[in-house]
Amino acid sequence: MELTHRPRRLRQDRIRELVSETTLEATDFIAPVFVDATTDERIAIESMPGHERVPLAEAVSRVEEVLETGVEAVMLFGIPTEKDPQGSRAWADDGVVQEATRQVVSETDAYVITDVCLCEYTDHGHCGTLEAGLREGECAHATETVDNDATLASLERIAVSHAEAGADMVAPSGMIDGMVGAIRGALDREGHEDVPVMSYAAKYESAFYGPFRDAADGAPSFGDRRHYQMDPANAREALREVRLDADEGADVLMVKPALPYLDIVSELRREFDHPIAAYNVSGEYAMLHAAAEKGWLDLEEVALESLLSIKRAGADLILTYFAEDVARRL
Repeated sequence: MELTHRPRRLRQDRIRELVSETTLEATDFIAPVFVDATTDERIAIESMPGHERVPLAEAVSRVEEVLETGVEAVMLFGIPTEKDPQGSRAWADDGVVQEATRQVVSETDAYVITDVCLCEYTDHGHCGTLEAGLREGECAHATETVDNDATLASLERIAVSHAEAGADMVAPSGMIDGMVGAIRGALDREGHEDVPVMSYAAKYESAFYGPFRDAADGAPSFGDRRHYQMDPANAREALREVRLDADEGADVLMVKPALPYLDIVSELRREFDHPIAAYNVSGEYAMLHAAAEKGWLDLEEVALESLLSIKRAGADLILTYFAEDVARRL
């Protein structure tokens, strides 16, 4: 039989790269940076090999390390000196993210994105103001945890404080209904019309977040987050969630996690003209490291393949703990 179609012709050396459909660049990545106001030295994050919490005094040097790899954007996460039920250190003028942002913006050329959430700042570890009964300790098994509308005011204050500190972009991550509209309105009222909002528009209640909660000290002290983060079983709901954020003025739409939800990334790419971001989360990072330590996988190869799959699914931006390692290789 004579073969007319031979796809292998285009898999040979030299032509293979010319016809490659998906490419990765260091500028596709956002590197997470953890700034810890409670320490004077770097602290290794055991569940995330190669990553550390850095003291405020080293925020600039840590970001400079990222920039040396060709990655141009960072996401700042903060560990505050103290916590309270409202998470008030999240919007304090001298808060850890605010101080780190000022330093990084003034001393580097990094594009600085800030995490707008409350879980690292509340003493209960939830992403907003608790409902009244829970605050009083009377409803430990309540069907809800976070008071949605009361939390919006806090998110507004956080976003504005970050913008005033010099953040280039703010990224609300709590999956609070109406958060994009509230933040967009607050930024505009305070003269920050040019600060874009990257919404965690489809954030699932995932088992892949464990190492991050070690890194940011943000695990809930009771219950879980299923009442405000999305059910992993739902795809159509993601479109409704994302459409609401787009209508409220989100500039970038994020899916979190990335690898278990590539179908969602792909669907959003088809449905929306907005830039699509995907968060290659801590658990995805940690499991590849664990398998590599066992000798079961080649870490460099699976990291690259994972990020390629996220880009191929339709993500324009990838927030990943592999950013520096893969950027060096690229």
